[in-house]
Amino acid sequence: MTKPSMITAFTGIAIIATGLLALIGLSETGSQGAGLLMPSDRKAVDRGREIYLSNCASCHGIDLQGQVENWRSLGPDGLMPAPPHDETGHTWHHPDELLFRITKLGIAEAANLANYRSAMPSYEGVLSDREIIDVLSYIKSTWPDEIRQRHDQLNERYALEQPASQ
Repeated sequence: MTKPSMITAFTGIAIIATGLLALIGLSETGSQGAGLLMPSDRKAVDRGREIYLSNCASCHGIDLQGQVENWRSLGPDGLMPAPPHDETGHTWHHPDELLFRITKLGIAEAANLANYRSAMPSYEGVLSDREIIDVLSYIKSTWPDEIRQRHDQLNERYALEQPASQ
């Protein structure tokens, strides 16, 4: 084998190994059941709480209570108010993947709702993927055990419904 072909072969092996290590790392982030969130990981939850307080609490409330009691109706500005993220809201009705996409991309893009208007910003370019997962992990960590279990079951059903190629 010539020197250039050996370098090419070793480079290919290094790329494959890096990809496998990344996949192993990603699978470990969701190791607490189906889904991305890590509500039992104290470090992730603590980081997520700090990020939540800095970026989300101004709309969703320090105690995750949302903006107004009637959060399911348009506000005077024609936009949907920020919903609660505690057990009284609907956050736990959505799988981790959708919660992540909503936070990263905004509701309209994440849910393919062309005419949906919301004050919820996109956090792409503001928070890293890890920071988004940490925030969502913090939110989930505050839910009662029964709600967390129901959310885990939702994630398991969602995972089963996804095509095998994903």
